[in-house]
Amino acid sequence: MSILLTGGAGYIGSHTAVELITAGFEVIIVDDFSNSSPEVLNRLKTITGQNIPFYEGTILDKTFLNNIFYENDIEAVIHFAAFKAVGESVEQPLKYYKNNITGTITLLEVMNAHKVKNIVFSSSATVYGINNISPLTEELPTSATNPYGYTKVMMEQILIDVAKADPEWSVTLLRYFNPIGAHESGLIGEAPNGVPNNLVPYITQVAVGKLKELSIFGDDYNTLDGTGVRDYIHIVDLAKGHVLALKQNLGAQGSDIFNLGTGKGYSVLELVKAFEAENHVAIPYVIKPRRAGDIATCYADASKANKKLGWKAQKTLQDMMRDSWRWQSQNPNGYQ
Repeated sequence: MSILLTGGAGYIGSHTAVELITAGFEVIIVDDFSNSSPEVLNRLKTITGQNIPFYEGTILDKTFLNNIFYENDIEAVIHFAAFKAVGESVEQPLKYYKNNITGTITLLEVMNAHKVKNIVFSSSATVYGINNISPLTEELPTSATNPYGYTKVMMEQILIDVAKADPEWSVTLLRYFNPIGAHESGLIGEAPNGVPNNLVPYITQVAVGKLKELSIFGDDYNTLDGTGVRDYIHIVDLAKGHVLALKQNLGAQGSDIFNLGTGKGYSVLELVKAFEAENHVAIPYVIKPRRAGDIATCYADASKANKKLGWKAQKTLQDMMRDSWRWQSQNPNGYQ
């Protein structure tokens, strides 16, 4: 019995593949390489010692998906495959709604046809919108401020409704906060296309000389130093959360939601200083005006995942900064 990872060659998917194999699961990866690299598969083989079965294609292609289910004994799906750039989603909303929502519906239809009714879904803290107060708990109302966020809200609702309509389904929604860091080998990590949208890849690309300076958007928030506060979680802790969520999912029915975060917020400047202190690399930065839709503070209440899954983030901010820099310094151009 195998676990199918859609988008399994991506940043979160690849790290989860490692932890699943370490935990004794068999893994199959599906990816279209729209936001990942074929080289990831070679790196995964080096880390795990296994040739992971792989299919290249899109989850929008029902025939392609059906063939995977015909050819393999699949027990559950962990669904990572989605476009994820907020700015691009504003510019190209139809691209995001089609890929993320239609792709998810197509996947669910194929799963249903093959009687595979266990799914762990890659959601996001973005579904909490901008009006909820931290620490954020799973029962808070959801909303969004951009098409990417709306796709996550809608995909969550679709999955919850599927589980309500058919009691054989087991649906687990994982709301990630801000994954950073990399595998300690330095072989896999975050390799964004073009200029990074996320803070830590931007910091590491400044550190490695690819970018001139870090732009910090806003220093007048009601926080310790005026810069935005977020909940940063080590990617390996996040990946281990998927393993525990999958184990729980395989013995459950209905739907459940878990925050995966540390429960502690760090400001942008705290992160920059921690990176500099840990790696002895200076990060020049410039303060720019606030971005529309950004909030001052966002961090998780992760107590439910601790109580029901037995999961808790273990790695420190220093671990995150050190592993991020090891990955970037050993792979200045990502997987190229």
